[in-house]
Amino acid sequence: MTSSKNPTNDNNYFDAVLVGAGIMSSTLALLISEVLPDIKFLIIEKLNAPGSESTGAFNNAGTGHAANCELNYTPLDKKGNLKIDKALSINRSFETSMSLWASLYEAGKIDIKKFLKFIPHISFVSGQDNISFLKKRFKKMTENPEFIDMEFSTSFDEISSWAPLITKDRNPSTQIAATRIGRGTDINFEALTKEYLSLVSLNKNVEIRYKTELVDLKKIDKKQWELEISSEGRKNSIRTGYVFLGAGGKTINYLQKSKIPEAKSYGGFPVSGKWLICEKKDLTEKHNSKVYGKADIGSPPMSVPHLDTRWIDNKKLLLYGPFAGFTTKFLKQSSYFDLFSSIKKNNIFSMLDVGFKNNDLINYLISQSLKNHNSRVDNLKNMMPSANPSDWYLKNAGQRVQIIKKTEGGGSLKFGTEIVNSSDGSLSALLGASPGASTAVSIMVEVLEKSVLFLNDKHNLKKKINDLIHPELSVSENYSTFIKEIKKRNNSIFGFHP
Repeated sequence: MTSSKNPTNDNNYFDAVLVGAGIMSSTLALLISEVLPDIKFLIIEKLNAPGSESTGAFNNAGTGHAANCELNYTPLDKKGNLKIDKALSINRSFETSMSLWASLYEAGKIDIKKFLKFIPHISFVSGQDNISFLKKRFKKMTENPEFIDMEFSTSFDEISSWAPLITKDRNPSTQIAATRIGRGTDINFEALTKEYLSLVSLNKNVEIRYKTELVDLKKIDKKQWELEISSEGRKNSIRTGYVFLGAGGKTINYLQKSKIPEAKSYGGFPVSGKWLICEKKDLTEKHNSKVYGKADIGSPPMSVPHLDTRWIDNKKLLLYGPFAGFTTKFLKQSSYFDLFSSIKKNNIFSMLDVGFKNNDLINYLISQSLKNHNSRVDNLKNMMPSANPSDWYLKNAGQRVQIIKKTEGGGSLKFGTEIVNSSDGSLSALLGASPGASTAVSIMVEVLEKSVLFLNDKHNLKKKINDLIHPELSVSENYSTFIKEIKKRNNSIFGFHP
């Protein structure tokens, strides 16, 4: 599909319109620009800069989510068996992202130094039951090539060498255990988004409009959508053959306005967040890892605490959290009416059902909201016993909107991301939260392949995407060999030496 498909070739028609300029839309824009360079498309963003909401550096964990250390990705089933399917899927998706970055970096199109740093990922637990769980996880995961380099230790001294702040002022007789993968990453997704859009903007067929908001959208015939947009108080209409809704938490509101049948069963549950942040150099220099703990029994997945080394605006920081809370806003810079406007007759019962079924989540959010500074630092001390309240300050993180979906068993609260596609492929929307940004490449490849943009030449375009992400590598029947080849290639390009 090219811009020549538009017979009038007027300024108000685009082959595609992408709503939002965060990591998802920018990834999709990059893919379109690389494999369909003749496509005429528009990106609109409500704010005055890209990557300023959920993608913002302080608004997400910055963890290259590869399931190295996030224990909630490897739960136990009712029989006590460890489930690692989700961890494997996330790891493979993240490696796909790494492969695209490696290809673009090798071609001189992006600068990885602006957004990627390698740093170990550690899982840390205490108590015999948790140690047994971590050991079981280690044994199961190292059977797979994705996690073959994982280390396990119950040695206080060895764990101290991995993460000194975790053991400082901790009783050496305490039962502790940790796993570590040296090839972890810290990703500044805001900086990555800017790299993508700087590259995309070189394409003369691409237009990016900031301070421009989607007001409404409707299908006007079988092949076109009409979008009403507003820019600094001035409204006008544009037409397009394809719409991608990647506006973070606000996507649910826009999806409902589209009135596609596939949108009817969805609702959203907003969750806010806060970080404890430390800038003291004598502490930041002693911690060089991302350390994830284990959530308390009965706590929701979002409650998993982690102590992270981060690089933001060329400054090394420590972040702990996030501490969750509740708000009716779907974005940091949006309206308190977001939640209420998303309640419709076709999702109200699902939303009420989720509320009744998730008392533990409601109680958790209330308890988190009521915490003061000292109580948050007390929570930090479970991971860093030597923490001093005066060394840390509080900063708001981003908004997450968890998916509420109607199922046969009533309303269901989903943790993760989900793509909603119209039946004709003319509209796609991305809902949900973690591990979204880290898996953006795989998600957007799926979005693109199911869109009308791929309708006429799917086989050739899929090959172009594969050549872009994995040049000179063909998918081997032996997946173990294939993943080793991918990691070897990416490590070589990035200059990472295990």
